[in-house]
Amino acid sequence: MLRLSPITPADNPTVARIVRTVMAEFNCVGEGFSSNDPELEDMYSAYSVPGAAYYLLTDDGRPIGVGGYAPLAGADGTICELRKMYLLPESRGRGGGRMLLEECLRGAQADGYAQMYLETVRGMTAAAVLYARNGFTPLDRPLGNTGHSGCDRFLIKSFR
Repeated sequence: MLRLSPITPADNPTVARIVRTVMAEFNCVGEGFSSNDPELEDMYSAYSVPGAAYYLLTDDGRPIGVGGYAPLAGADGTICELRKMYLLPESRGRGGGRMLLEECLRGAQADGYAQMYLETVRGMTAAAVLYARNGFTPLDRPLGNTGHSGCDRFLIKSFR
């Protein structure tokens, strides 16, 4: 059974493993990708701030996915960023991605954001379908200052 819960300090190694596993699958490693972000070692602390949340998705207790949101760095405070949302390959296609995304959208709206922004790569085609189905539209350039120069696809969703 799929279950979503906020991460705890004990989840930090699991979160880092899932992010690095999925990013390696898509050859997204090194500078310019989220698998290289300093916050990856302590995601609990990074997302234990106002206007942010991060979740662990489990299937019968087994960790299978992660995702969250936080203010978009370099923006005006009305835009949040969907961050590090990844599912392990064997768990895809069962609704977990939708579950994670819907929780992040609910939380971001409750926190008062007007828009949610995300960066991804063109190779993550299943994720692109999920984003489109949930109202994200393409942008021709990145927003903010994420440090993810390896990303080549930029999307946004307005709440209002």
